[in-house]
Amino acid sequence: MGNRLTQIATRTGDAGTTGLGDNSRVSKNSLRVHAMGDVDELNSNIGLLLCEDMPEGVRQLLVEIQHQLFNLGGELSIPGFELLKPEAVLALDEALASYNEQLPRLQEFILPAGTRAASQAHVCRTVARRAERAVVALGNEEAIKDAPRQYLNRLSDLMFVLARVLNRMNGGDDVYWKSERMARQDTP
Repeated sequence: MGNRLTQIATRTGDAGTTGLGDNSRVSKNSLRVHAMGDVDELNSNIGLLLCEDMPEGVRQLLVEIQHQLFNLGGELSIPGFELLKPEAVLALDEALASYNEQLPRLQEFILPAGTRAASQAHVCRTVARRAERAVVALGNEEAIKDAPRQYLNRLSDLMFVLARVLNRMNGGDDVYWKSERMARQDTP
């Protein structure tokens, strides 16, 4: 890893470049920096979600995800380096299966709404999708490992499932989309 920051305001980015973990400098508008920023924003949004009341198992899972996202950001900041292991993707698969098993099957589309915690989980889901798109764009231009893309793909799915879990935490439910077309089909 690169040097740890001891001084935050270095002024080295004033010209529109930033340093990567391998000590190279790139434009702050590069695909790599966009991907790093989206992962950082996702991690910050998960931090905000952790301010909410939630089951302890969900809390522990989200804290672990924050650590893995930090690994992902580190990997993105050092071209060719691997910090996010395939096992992290498998852990999300297991969490997805476990939490999804507890939920009723979806019959309708749901809105990103409900409790504040569930709504914040939906924000995390959408930011994870954006981060995934940024990593895919970077991967189209530079060689990167599969785990970062896979991790963000699974994480967005998991955040959808966790939003449903959080909506049910105190006896609530999902907020269902009221489709006019579907309502017309249900009318005799």
